[in-house]
Amino acid sequence: MSQLITRSLNFRLATLDDVATIIELVHAAYRGESSRAGWTTEADFLDGTRTDTDEISEIISTPGNAIVLCDNNKQLLACVHIQKQNETTCYLGMFAVRPAEQGHGIGKKILTTAENMAQQLWPCTRMQMSVITLRTELIAWYERRGYQRMGIFKPFPYGITRYGDPKRDDLILEILEKNLQGERNPPI
Repeated sequence: MSQLITRSLNFRLATLDDVATIIELVHAAYRGESSRAGWTTEADFLDGTRTDTDEISEIISTPGNAIVLCDNNKQLLACVHIQKQNETTCYLGMFAVRPAEQGHGIGKKILTTAENMAQQLWPCTRMQMSVITLRTELIAWYERRGYQRMGIFKPFPYGITRYGDPKRDDLILEILEKNLQGERNPPI
């Protein structure tokens, strides 16, 4: 039986008091040896910093942005950044689930919550994201949740340290998109 069934999850928007905890979670999920406990690690092709205090503080403080958090009253388990791009489209990024908690349904629940919150905060009818093309298992996970590959590719932002220190020179981002119109996700 999944651990998720036996405990309650809380979802809320981040405040500036959450900055340090968000940074710790994001680094644990994306970088270094601790990230290898989960299946979403980028440690094989990126080193360095994934985010910092300035970036997280700016996201939380800037209108049109929100970070959705999931905790269990003891620790932060997951987070995701949502951002209004234009009148119909929101962007989803910095999606992180604590590595030891991956595979227990928390990612599905926070993704659904973030999509619902984006629709409530802004009139979003589409959600977009970019994923490193090497992350085929992650792209497949998003496809199972209704995201579609758009055939749009962008170069990885080499040289911008907040995205990390690439270990490879063949990183490419692919745009995925989900139509949110008419499909209200069930409440969590």
